Amino acid sequence: MFVRPTNPISHRLARMAFIAACMSALIVTVAGPLHRYLGVDIEAAIAVFRYGFYVAVAGIALGLATIVPTRPGDRRRGFVAALLAIVIGAAGAWVPVSWFLHAQQLPVINDISTDTANPPALVATLPLRRGAANPPAYPGAAAAALQRAAYPDIVTVVLPVPPAEAFKRVDRVATALDWDVVARAPADGRLEAVETSEWFGFRDDIVVRIRAEGAGSKIDIRSKSRAGESDLGVNARRIRDFIARLKAER
Repeated sequence: MFVRPTNPISHRLARMAFIAACMSALIVTVAGPLHRYLGVDIEAAIAVFRYGFYVAVAGIALGLATIVPTRPGDRRRGFVAALLAIVIGAAGAWVPVSWFLHAQQLPVINDISTDTANPPALVATLPLRRGAANPPAYPGAAAAALQRAAYPDIVTVVLPVPPAEAFKRVDRVATALDWDVVARAPADGRLEAVETSEWFGFRDDIVVRIRAEGAGSKIDIRSKSRAGESDLGVNARRIRDFIARLKAER
């Protein structure tokens, strides 16, 4: 026999909160594939991402407002829906919030180089950047100052091996990192690659330059995003990972 709840309005609101929270998680999740696989403009995809956050906040707020009125007992219904709305909504909101908080701690730059005075030039990747939001040129002294303040450890690497051997090591590391290598030019001491992010499909262009340094080699690496004012630290992490692996390569 069906028992009508004593709190029909709170019960409906809790269900609405649950639906909103589920929708927010879905919206946030699909924002990336919309850009990567369906070619939706990045600004529009980010707007969808942001909208998912707003829906998540609405679901959390409704969940919090109804969790007490729907608490178990006295034929009240909706407690589980309200609780799930809070949990799922928090999960849906967490990624946008974490991106925002992370961005506040990092400089607004998208081009990182171990040599900021004479950064390695993009050559083979230039045609691939056609239509990219960020121009291929290095942004200059202001960006270099921001980089030095935020990432003072990102500097030129010197290896005690000749350039030919250094190039082989660079190539092995690039392959191990699963970069899409688009140019291998050992005679020029240059390797270029592209890396694509898993979720949004953001593409960053990478160039590694190898030069003789006495009996050894001097290696510089530059990583530049095609879109976005801030790279959220991705280029710096990529360069750090590359340098660590290169130094361990034998």
